[in-house]
Amino acid sequence: MLGRHGAPARGLSRRMLWCKWPRTRLPVGASALCVVVLCWLYIFPVYRLPEQKEVVREVLQHVGAWRRNLTAASQFRSLLQNCCDPGHFFALTKQNTPVGKNLWFDGEFFHSVTIDNSTHSLFPQETPFKLPLKKCSVVGNGGILKGSGCGKQIDQADFVMRCNLPPLSRDYSKDVGAKTQLVTANPSIIKNRFQNLVWSRKAFVNSVRVYNHSHVYMPAFSMKGGTEPSLRVYYSLADVSANQSVLFANPDFLSSISKLWKSKGVHGKRLSTGLFLVSTALGLCEEVTIYGFWPFSNDLLGKSISHHYYDNRLPDTGFHAMPEEFLQLWFLHKSGVLRMQLEQCEGPHL
Repeated sequence: MLGRHGAPARGLSRRMLWCKWPRTRLPVGASALCVVVLCWLYIFPVYRLPEQKEVVREVLQHVGAWRRNLTAASQFRSLLQNCCDPGHFFALTKQNTPVGKNLWFDGEFFHSVTIDNSTHSLFPQETPFKLPLKKCSVVGNGGILKGSGCGKQIDQADFVMRCNLPPLSRDYSKDVGAKTQLVTANPSIIKNRFQNLVWSRKAFVNSVRVYNHSHVYMPAFSMKGGTEPSLRVYYSLADVSANQSVLFANPDFLSSISKLWKSKGVHGKRLSTGLFLVSTALGLCEEVTIYGFWPFSNDLLGKSISHHYYDNRLPDTGFHAMPEEFLQLWFLHKSGVLRMQLEQCEGPHL
């Protein structure tokens, strides 16, 4: 209410005056930016990863003190069963992928393939392992394995899984063993090391003989560019009746595993092959020990180590979240779900 000369009446509250004052607005671009930032923080919350020296200090406090926790292991296996069912879905089979199924690529948006009779014939009838597997070794390729003397211990497992066609010559067998039942092969390796098997297949066939009677596990339907190289691997081995056979990773399984670890705080563009393989092992095996999973440039004694046990070629930055993955695996180690071997198996111990 206004007074006689248009001035505010004495009883009018300051709050009412504030309501009459024109409100300011953020520019449309600034508002949109705020929304994007808030969404990003929701999906990728900001937190500080511990430094390497903090991780080393934590690991050294627990060296030699590991005990298997049957309850925790069973609970995590149930979690994997409910979300991903590794025993049934980790590989494409005639049983879980019938002719006519529209299979969506887990690494490509809006891209799928319809399974025809030709592709369907390449799948085994069902998962080719007698489950559950007993004691399993999952062998990463970290430089911490060099000089570890863990080869004998690795090979004592009932089932050994390896990552990305690693070398297993006599120069390395003392540290990494020789036994293999499952080995992964990313299509990028086929492209870079064997020229996509377009010109010659002999070098590839000869190189995989070291894996004896093993399965070569390939993500043929994760990225469009990986399908043809994966099929060439299949036919290259089948044509010469090699001891190795190919299993194609189920993209539905890979997608489910990715969602599980993202919910636990792993925010890389894509999970590493190692974490996929450990997840598979935890779903298929009663006991899991992992080797060579150490993403740092120094070992537990501060000695500089190579990135891989066989070379020092660094990965592309920003693709995998290796420290985050390590922390998740270390938590499972402390919980007694799996055992992470970081100290030497033979020779001087910490």
